[in-house]
Amino acid sequence: MDKKATLTLPDGKSLDLPVMPGSVGPDVIDVRALYGKTGVFTYDPGFMSTASCTSTITYIDGDAGILLYRGYPIEQLAQHCDFLEVCYLLLNGELPNQKQKDEFVDIVTHHTMVHEQLARLYQGFRRDAHPMAVMVGVVGALSAFYHDALNINDPQHRIISAFRLVAKMPTIVAMSYKYSIGQPFMYPRNNLSYTANFMRMMFGVPTEEYKVNDVLVRAMDRIFILHADHEQNASTSTVRLSGSSGANPYACIAAGIACLWGPAHGGANEACLEMLEEIGDVSKIPEFIKKVKDKNSGVRLMGFGHRVYKNHDPRAKLMRETCHEVLDELGLHNDRLFKLAIALEKIALEDEYFVSRKLYPNVDFYSGIVQRALGIPVAMFTCIFSLARTVGWIAQWQEMISDPEYKIGRPRQLYKGATRRDVKPIAKR
Repeated sequence: MDKKATLTLPDGKSLDLPVMPGSVGPDVIDVRALYGKTGVFTYDPGFMSTASCTSTITYIDGDAGILLYRGYPIEQLAQHCDFLEVCYLLLNGELPNQKQKDEFVDIVTHHTMVHEQLARLYQGFRRDAHPMAVMVGVVGALSAFYHDALNINDPQHRIISAFRLVAKMPTIVAMSYKYSIGQPFMYPRNNLSYTANFMRMMFGVPTEEYKVNDVLVRAMDRIFILHADHEQNASTSTVRLSGSSGANPYACIAAGIACLWGPAHGGANEACLEMLEEIGDVSKIPEFIKKVKDKNSGVRLMGFGHRVYKNHDPRAKLMRETCHEVLDELGLHNDRLFKLAIALEKIALEDEYFVSRKLYPNVDFYSGIVQRALGIPVAMFTCIFSLARTVGWIAQWQEMISDPEYKIGRPRQLYKGATRRDVKPIAKR
């Protein structure tokens, strides 16, 4: 029997609204007919209680600390898969067998180079430009270089665009970094894995052979996996909203990058490192914690707690393991900032104030530490995030375009401004 919810209006009229069940998670009340039948809208700032779409890609249970990609727990994917396997899963709905993986890796590998004219585009930016500003511009410009497959209604064109974005994003990110420090671009190498190739393009120089460190490559690969998708967050919703107008996929991803740049979204791990620098030393942690507990101080504990996860962030435990593996590999446990981070983590996990409020360390706290250990400057953190999230954005964009119910996004509003009034001649105003 179909479930319905009954809405009673102030005038006494009532309306039955269909209740749509998901495969897991809360039911959803279908309010699409509300305005047409009653003349009223719903009001939900931040869309905290609104489902904007149906999706089969990612599921989050914030209370239980669960994150699933296509039904697979993030813990298992991080343990048993590499990033390109996860990319295949997000784009196709199933994990690849060996033959499918080999073919997928081969296609991505042979699309990693960018048009040489695109490489020259970097020269139009100042060297001290924020890398995310460069990323927005360069990714947005891709449609000017790869306009042979921009028909969003052609499934084959969409697949080609997806491959190009996943393959070229590491090259674009690495070029953004190299340009900012005045070093020559390192072109991709087809004999390296996706993530090893990225690290070579980031840290290699033409004067010597780059030595691949498997521990560090695996750490970066795990960062990519843990950030690949996260349901209908702000940047993903931005990509979907941009795509609903029929915009080309490169423009949509550029819009997602611009949204991700915000400190409340992708800039969170950058804020964590800045917080640690401000604390400065382990001896100053008690004073800092005291300020955090004082509501009037304005001091916030960055990298702890999460808007969605009201329990442990499942990605944080995995990133914590990776964090210690990297610190061990590089012998950095005695580094001032890393000692400070571990001490702060210990207090937050034991102090009743934080435990009772479930302010556990989140993925941003550990990923910031790992990236710093890998030699990635703070300004590049969000670029790394956008690289990882691109596959999720593309999967979500693909799903939206393929959805027969999709329409151009057009949120409603509660208007509180002036009512109709007439313009007076300027002499009488």
